[in-house]
Amino acid sequence: MHGVAVPDPYRWLEDGDAPEVRDWANAQNARTRSVLDAAPDREAHRRRVEELLRAGAASGPVVEAGTVFSLDRFGDHEQAVLCARPLGVSGEGPRNPVVVLDPAVLHGDDTAAIDWYRPSRDGNLVAYGTSLAGDERSTLRVLDRRTGAHTGDEIPHTRAASIGWLPDSSGFAYTRYATGGDYDRHVFLHRVGEAWEDDEILLDDLPDPTAWPEVSVRRDGRYALVHVQVGWSRSDVHLIDLQTPDRARTTVVEGVEAVTWLGFDLARDRLVGHTNLDAPRGRAVAVNLRDATGGPERWHTLVAEGAEVIEAVALAGPDRLVVASSHRAVGRLRAYPLGEGTHDSTPGHDIVLPEVGSVTGLSADPDSGTAVVGFTSFTRPNGLWRLEAGSVDLRAFSDLPGGPDTSAFEVQQLDYPSNDGTLIPLFVISPTGVPAHEPRPTLLNGYGGFAIVNSPAYSALAARWVETGGRFAVACIRGGLEEGEAWHQAGMREHKQRVFDDFHAAADWLVANNLTTPDQLAIRGGSNGGLLVAAATVQRPDLCAAVVCAVPLTDMVRFHRFLIARLWIPEYGDPDVPD
Repeated sequence: MHGVAVPDPYRWLEDGDAPEVRDWANAQNARTRSVLDAAPDREAHRRRVEELLRAGAASGPVVEAGTVFSLDRFGDHEQAVLCARPLGVSGEGPRNPVVVLDPAVLHGDDTAAIDWYRPSRDGNLVAYGTSLAGDERSTLRVLDRRTGAHTGDEIPHTRAASIGWLPDSSGFAYTRYATGGDYDRHVFLHRVGEAWEDDEILLDDLPDPTAWPEVSVRRDGRYALVHVQVGWSRSDVHLIDLQTPDRARTTVVEGVEAVTWLGFDLARDRLVGHTNLDAPRGRAVAVNLRDATGGPERWHTLVAEGAEVIEAVALAGPDRLVVASSHRAVGRLRAYPLGEGTHDSTPGHDIVLPEVGSVTGLSADPDSGTAVVGFTSFTRPNGLWRLEAGSVDLRAFSDLPGGPDTSAFEVQQLDYPSNDGTLIPLFVISPTGVPAHEPRPTLLNGYGGFAIVNSPAYSALAARWVETGGRFAVACIRGGLEEGEAWHQAGMREHKQRVFDDFHAAADWLVANNLTTPDQLAIRGGSNGGLLVAAATVQRPDLCAAVVCAVPLTDMVRFHRFLIARLWIPEYGDPDVPD
């Protein structure tokens, strides 16, 4: 590669269908089973983990037409089902869901999953995507909730689609992979009941074939708003006038290395959202549509950059902005009064969350001002919480069975120094009441990439591990977004070794502070986190006693040649470019 000899003894494993690869995989599986199945307590652990995995959870809330939609999993459901609950007029009322769609029943296959969904403005129609066996290559369908029947619309190649419904439910803007492959994701306009092959193209001139557009439509149907994500640190924003024959386009921001997400404020004829432009931790902004072409210098700051990293905003009624953020990976929620001008000095009102955890979803009714919040923690399954208009008190809104006793766990957030002196946040979950510096079997987790905040999230594995007396630790290393975009960029491309060094330092710190020993320590990571622990295995074989390396990316020379991996080049660098 570029004059450097790179040994590649595993090239033959790239062909997963080759007989020798299948034989190798079967032999590896047999070896694994011979070891794990011989563990005397394994069956008891398996049963308990299954119980914890089946704890009821509700996520992905969307409020439309006085109804809260969500993806819930409970009981014997192997995959989440689409559910609905009436929003109601107060915090009281039914919290148990009505199942709108069960993908296993639809397809007759327990591996069928709902990948995404979006209800129409009147709540009667739901566009959604399903896929089988985890392939995520969704097919779009439209369900009529009133009859329980489908409209007949069936659109392929809609992986992770975004949808913006027209106000009369006659159609929607949506994203589809134009060529049916892994790139060239374009924005189309579909009319319910018409052939998808004839759908009008709203946006196809991408800055790069790997760019990722998302679309929404204003509630009156006048405009479509398209965000085009380019890599992991830039998003362009375009406004399309759906009431002009030529679909006149206004570019709000383009070609700027910053991430901006906006939504419509219909009452004030403007866009409201958040950006990390000139604010690495984010700020909430408003963009007047009458001068949307004026560039970012014409944007109004509604909430100035602070110590927290802004993750999402929602309009809750005409005069309130709810902002979800994180501070050193811990979720925060705050409400701000909303007016015409700038509000840099407005402190906002804190909304107390149930415990140290993460805000996982935020949707609000623009009329009543009621918001629904998704929340989870290391030992609390994802659930829905209701925030009344004008209130700062959350009330539980979903009531699903299961989950561990949260009082049995103690969660600490600590800091440790990396090898260059940078302080890194570290979560440690221990059994309640154990001595603080008593070495225990410890499972250290990490990710460190793609601007993802490694924030608290429910883990059946973590709960079981701690139930049996162990410690579960999560290192919030660079490459994520725990301290804003600068934290992300400190672990990208040529800085990737910092990510590995931060993780090594976490393990060393846990040992030095008598929380564990190298013989009691295991490390665990998946995907980009699989790369992380694979690097730790090679660079620091003395670090720990065991490694769980799940769905890893371990070939940094040829990764971009397979599936959708060209999307990862902005994060890792291009192997075909010598630098």
